Amino acid sequence: MPSGLAAVSAVPSLSHAESHRAMDRPWADKIAAGGRWLDRAARRLGPGWTRAEPLLYGLYAGVCVLWTACLFYGSMRQQTLFAMLWQDPARYQQVLSQGLRGEWSAPLDDVFIHFDFAQNVARGRPFEWSVGNGYTSGGTSLLYPFVLAVGYRLGWHGLSLMVWAAVLACVCVFGLMLAARRMFSGLPRWTSYVVPLCVLGVGGLDWSLFSGMEVALLLGLWALALVLWDDLTRPDVPARGSARRSVPLGLACAAIVATRPEGVVAVMAFSVTAAGILARRGGARQALFVLLGAVVPTLFVLAVQATANYLLTGQASAAGALAKLELYNPRLTRREVWDAWLFYMGYQVARLTTFHFAENPYWGWIVYCVAPLGFIFQTTRRYAVLLWITVVLWVAIIATNGQVRWQNERYLMPAVAWIMLAAAVGLAALFGLPVTRGPKRKVAMAVQRGLGLVAMIAFAHFQRPRFAQQVWFFGRASRNIYEQHVTLGRRLAHELRPTPRRVLLGDAGAIPYMSGLPALDFVGLGGYHTLPFAEASRVSVSASIELLEHVRPEDRPDVIAVYPSWWGDLPLWFGARRITQAYARGNVICGGWWKVVYLADWSPLDPSPLPFSVRSGELVVDDLDIADLLSERQHEFRLLNSPRQRAEMKMLPDPRNPQVDLWDAGRYLGPGEAFTFELTGFDASLPARLVLRSAPSEPARLDIFVEDQPSGKLILERHESWLESEIPFSVPRTDRPIRVRIENKWGFSVLYHLWAVQPGP
Repeated sequence: MPSGLAAVSAVPSLSHAESHRAMDRPWADKIAAGGRWLDRAARRLGPGWTRAEPLLYGLYAGVCVLWTACLFYGSMRQQTLFAMLWQDPARYQQVLSQGLRGEWSAPLDDVFIHFDFAQNVARGRPFEWSVGNGYTSGGTSLLYPFVLAVGYRLGWHGLSLMVWAAVLACVCVFGLMLAARRMFSGLPRWTSYVVPLCVLGVGGLDWSLFSGMEVALLLGLWALALVLWDDLTRPDVPARGSARRSVPLGLACAAIVATRPEGVVAVMAFSVTAAGILARRGGARQALFVLLGAVVPTLFVLAVQATANYLLTGQASAAGALAKLELYNPRLTRREVWDAWLFYMGYQVARLTTFHFAENPYWGWIVYCVAPLGFIFQTTRRYAVLLWITVVLWVAIIATNGQVRWQNERYLMPAVAWIMLAAAVGLAALFGLPVTRGPKRKVAMAVQRGLGLVAMIAFAHFQRPRFAQQVWFFGRASRNIYEQHVTLGRRLAHELRPTPRRVLLGDAGAIPYMSGLPALDFVGLGGYHTLPFAEASRVSVSASIELLEHVRPEDRPDVIAVYPSWWGDLPLWFGARRITQAYARGNVICGGWWKVVYLADWSPLDPSPLPFSVRSGELVVDDLDIADLLSERQHEFRLLNSPRQRAEMKMLPDPRNPQVDLWDAGRYLGPGEAFTFELTGFDASLPARLVLRSAPSEPARLDIFVEDQPSGKLILERHESWLESEIPFSVPRTDRPIRVRIENKWGFSVLYHLWAVQPGP
């Protein structure tokens, strides 16, 4: 067998002499112990069996992986075949005569986001989601698109790229099966055969592993790091030279973080446990060097990514974090962010226990009873500590993600893999290690093995319906994505005439990948140069529309492909007419039953930046477009006494031409709330006035302060059209920007735009 396979999968077993000394029992006692027939057979076969056994385990693990993958991918292709026949019933005879099978798809539209990035990597445009959009930090994985791009370059284009993703998933999961044997060092070899059963026996985990997302690659790299960590911390390895040996572990950890940013918790677990173990053997100095060797590459990757994000997008945080983490949700107070974190922590445990682990919620607790058993035995304690630290930290960091409840809890699934590995270690300890010595050892071992078998059988019995459900769910979700997103992508490219110039999307994914058209993602993951769509999407759809004013009219999307229920009045106001639509039959994964494509009309945006109440001879020296995040950032805009950043939009007739609509978005102010901002460009020798656009739906009073000095009051009365009010003020003599504060004293108001005006020369 290959030496690499032997190095990863070979598990040291106790020799006859070692077992005799450890148990202090005659040879007959060992033979009488239940469950040791495999060891006896191995001894009879001699050294040849010892060399061949790792190959047998590899064959066994590979069959388990391929069998599980075939179940899920077979369900996918069966379901997509149904979709193909619904779309083209004439192909039924072809199915009967040629045995036609369904096309490949994916159970998540997010898979196609990776495909978008991979396609551009293969074409020489890394970190670009759509042609012409420039660098984006919205890719949830830095490394995975590059791995997918290898398959794209080898000819796996279109939907066939999912075949390459499936191959990668199988290889990575197989690698995890091999590397996991390291955790069974000191145990009988046969006990490690529970690993594939435990890991692949959870349908929800398999769903994510074979979905085409980066979960399998993450766990494959984690398996590599496990082997390197084990080589560094084994009891029989001297502490001398451990700092040098920690560098490969650090590189593997850096790859984990490059695959998934949350993988930093795995890096923490590997580095801290390795440093702790070596501190007891080689002292604090040796432990410090090991810690640095394991952590520095990861810190380098994070620093480079944050620097690139800041320089190219204006935000150090990735767009995915801005769009998904509750910490960045401007509509939540700090207390609400904390409460959300506590809720998601409890949700993850409850969801695993009562749904993913068993059909009957009470039997889901079996996993939590078995998984901690590795702490009891000295032989397995090192691995149990590593696994449980990783699990707890992963669950804690995932609880910051507001999307954790969706997409079959895919964000949580790496923790499920580690919990099931801990359960496998716990079962192996029950089967192979006695908890007592002396005359009662036989009885104790019998009880242990009996409990282990009961736990395995009970878990398998109550997991079986969930497993079957997940296989079905995988196929149905893949069919939904195929029917809706893949179909619309093909229609946009091949059926619409003229071919659209750019498409506006509410979710990046299969539509741009299958159509090949430039796109703009309103959620912000796709990015568009330096426009902060990810931040704007957390405020409201109106803030996202405001950013379109910064896009040249000829570059704005000419079609809109969205779920109508997601985006408020967007399709009503800017969708001139419906062009086409796609329906997901029996929808279980898409954001809506219908995905609708509209012809876009952005003409109401054009008059928005211009005031209609400027007098002849006056000039606009500065303006603040409220709810436009770029304009607010340029003017140091700050909300005061307002726990939530709320934005609203209106579209009313333009007072200059009632036949034309004027759209604008603004900030909502309640009683006692205020905002401040800075204005520049004034001539201190000339009078000035502020022009404030509103459309009051009820009376309100505003107080205006310039440099903290009262500068006027404004009473807003109910108005059915756009209203621009003026507030005269004296310009302070200062070289720095002028700070203005507007307070809402009573009533409720929405302020849309503000201009500073002075007489012209």
